[in-house]
Amino acid sequence: MLNLLWGAMMLIGILYGAVTGRLAEVTDAALSCAKEAVALCIAMSGIVAMWMGIMQIARSSGLIDKMTEKMQPLLHFLFPKIPKEHPAMEYISANVIANFLGLGWGATPLGLKAMEELAKLEEERKGKKPKSASNEMCTFLILNISSLQLIPVNVIAYRSQYGSANPAGVTGPAIVATFVSTLVAILFCKWMDR
Repeated sequence: MLNLLWGAMMLIGILYGAVTGRLAEVTDAALSCAKEAVALCIAMSGIVAMWMGIMQIARSSGLIDKMTEKMQPLLHFLFPKIPKEHPAMEYISANVIANFLGLGWGATPLGLKAMEELAKLEEERKGKKPKSASNEMCTFLILNISSLQLIPVNVIAYRSQYGSANPAGVTGPAIVATFVSTLVAILFCKWMDR
């Protein structure tokens, strides 16, 4: 559906440019935006690579394991039906830590692995492939979307890329906003899980 929507918007823009005699401007804008998109992707790739490296160092040093251990009471509160030693808990924990450190893109593979493990758990419980998402899957997804962040790395990188005088100036408001969104997400999940 999204492909159709984007395709339609592009086609309408091109047709409008052709009808109004401004096709050259449409072409120039497309090339300019493509160049800017590539530059932004390269800048973001470097930042993500750096933070993923830091996450790997944290994992190798045992810091992630220690943080996971400290998070167990919270994770057990959020996901009481998942056994403590289940692989999904490790992926959920690593995803939450990555999101907390502002590594939204780096958290995605961990989130996908967590969902795979949650699907396997649900299949074990029901004896067949589930046709809908479990409560744990929904809770994890909502928690992931709310994304409590200590350091909004991506936003700081975007602001830096576009020449902000104070790229890290959004850190305080981002902490407050993501704390509130995560708190609301947890309350919503607990309310719906009744």
